[in-house]
Amino acid sequence: MGPFVEIQTGVTIGRLCKIQSHSFICEGVDIGHEVFVGHGVMFTNDLLPRATDESGRRITDDWVMSRTSVEFRASIGSRAVILPVRIGASSLIGAGSVVTKDVPPYAIVAGNPGRVIGDVRDKRDPR
Repeated sequence: MGPFVEIQTGVTIGRLCKIQSHSFICEGVDIGHEVFVGHGVMFTNDLLPRATDESGRRITDDWVMSRTSVEFRASIGSRAVILPVRIGASSLIGAGSVVTKDVPPYAIVAGNPGRVIGDVRDKRDPR
């Protein structure tokens, strides 16, 4: 766990995860085992965020929490923004991506909005 990480109540985090500095993990996020979360990753849990309702009254607790699931051994690059989605096992989210849709297992996702650009099984580890 890096410094300046905020993890809200109701979050689950599996074994052997790495969560780098300045990341925000909001309520409703479930992170599986061996997941990597890069620096400054931002999770969200509200698909329709509003400060006030149609009559101008402040909204305090009348909202619907949407959940996010990050599956086994997924990796999320620095500064990615993750909307409520399912991120499949062993997938790779590129740095700075905005993930708005579910990510299949083994997919490489990049861009804004995030799109599948490859498969991690096609890449070789240069080490």
